[in-house]
Amino acid sequence: MDINVLSAYQTTAQDFFDRLKAWNTDLVLDVRLKNTNQLAGFTKQEDLEYFTHEIVHAEYVHDVEYSPSKTLLDQYLDQGLPYEQYFAQYKTEMEDRNAIFDFFKKYGTYASIAIVGTATKKRRSHAEELKILLDAAMEANGM
Repeated sequence: MDINVLSAYQTTAQDFFDRLKAWNTDLVLDVRLKNTNQLAGFTKQEDLEYFTHEIVHAEYVHDVEYSPSKTLLDQYLDQGLPYEQYFAQYKTEMEDRNAIFDFFKKYGTYASIAIVGTATKKRRSHAEELKILLDAAMEANGM
């Protein structure tokens, strides 16, 4: 299983979908907590689902099990929680939810998964950290 991460922000539609095609993506996993407002542009949930099917011929799933809690996200985005603390708390949330185990149960049949997050030039995304957790789990289990 290949897992890649890309941001829904600060990218063009062409670059976004070219990456998905280059990765032979068969699942686009949107782990953004907020993906329905106009600021999401072409990656707004309904639009991204349509474009994913039409352009990439892949499945699209929005799954907030892999999103941080709203409280944690607000602390990071609005209250200045340092990234290292944010990631540590995000990791704890994933452990409490048994999310990594669930990931492989839900999505283990896909060959190439692209996780959509919200990284910008100024801030990192939990999608990057999710990939780190998934890579560690695959390594630990000889996958």
